[in-house]
Amino acid sequence: MPVLSIMRTLSLLLLALVLSACERPPAANAASPNSAPDERSPMSTATVHVRVINKDGKLSEPIDVPKLVLSDAEWQKRLTKEQYRIGRAKGTEPAFCGGLLNNHEEGVYACVGCNLPLFSSDSKFNSGTGWPSFFQPISKENVHEEVDRAYGMVRTEIICNRCDMHLGHVFDDGPRPTGLRYCLNSEVMKFIPNAKLATIGEDVTALAAAAKATTRPTTKPASASGNRAEAVFAGGCFWCVEAVFEELDGVYEAVSGYAGGSKETANYEAVCTGATGHAEAVKIIYDPSKISYEKLLEVHFNTHDPTTLNRQGNDTGPQYRSAIFYASDKERELAQAFIDDLNASKHFPRPIVTTLEPLKAFYPAEAYHQNYACQNPRQPYISHIALPKVEKVRAKYKDLVKPQSPIPAQ
Repeated sequence: MPVLSIMRTLSLLLLALVLSACERPPAANAASPNSAPDERSPMSTATVHVRVINKDGKLSEPIDVPKLVLSDAEWQKRLTKEQYRIGRAKGTEPAFCGGLLNNHEEGVYACVGCNLPLFSSDSKFNSGTGWPSFFQPISKENVHEEVDRAYGMVRTEIICNRCDMHLGHVFDDGPRPTGLRYCLNSEVMKFIPNAKLATIGEDVTALAAAAKATTRPTTKPASASGNRAEAVFAGGCFWCVEAVFEELDGVYEAVSGYAGGSKETANYEAVCTGATGHAEAVKIIYDPSKISYEKLLEVHFNTHDPTTLNRQGNDTGPQYRSAIFYASDKERELAQAFIDDLNASKHFPRPIVTTLEPLKAFYPAEAYHQNYACQNPRQPYISHIALPKVEKVRAKYKDLVKPQSPIPAQ
């Protein structure tokens, strides 16, 4: 039996054991208990288009509001241990044990992390699965869907659109009129009776003003003060690119995000269509006195394949293109000269197809994408695709890497 078939069989056997138990172990893409917490400051550039409960206890029209982004440590302080395990580490509560499973009051189910209204009692039904089930969200803007490839399966994860709280999954075996079953964890929701909805009411005018005042996307490298500069590269899945540059001494931070498209389509769901113009990109914030822009280029070209058009391995589409987003003529000239030298020396067996594109804006990705390899070193994609790139960097650039890898030892 081929190795891949054996691995898939083992994955399915594991899945069967998992689903037969009362409590599922942490998901494959959950934060490892040995992971270092993400202590980075919240990024203030993101806004989301959602509907909130207003001061009158009514559901508002869709508005732009600031996204809630907290560090891992802050989430642990805000949530109970079980809420954190499920909502941030993507766990699952035991079947038939959730406190909201048998709740039949009329009202709204809101996110425990940010009070965003998620589901209404009007769409709740008894699915017999052991988890609270709904056939539609209270507003399509409030629930984000994400592909979940854990356990050798492809499922659709549902996430709070304001704070990226893991909620559960959606399946296509629900009742009419949608035919969908949104399967939720009680721990990540709070129930508010209709008569008390004003208790979670928000000032819509203030939220809109805060969204407008949110920091605009970066369009130029940081100033030279404090020895900080920025570079934006793309080369396949941003989890891998981010993991590589986090290893380098002199790199303060690597931020996953989107570049090449508009603000309106700067979200994972839209970018995955391949029709937005965006590439999954990484903004590298670095100290130019410790590591040069040219050295960053060298590492980038040695850790992805710049000769495959709109593709890196099995990741295909223009969102996975190889690209350098330059913020100045100097960066463009350096990148072009570097590519010309590589082509002239026949460093690669095929011509380089990396695009040089002006950096019009960089939009940070959703919070659950940040620091992903560090938080999820055992996730199959990370262990098989990203970690070999990290190992290559640490072996090839011993004089450039940090003394200790940010990714926990396996």
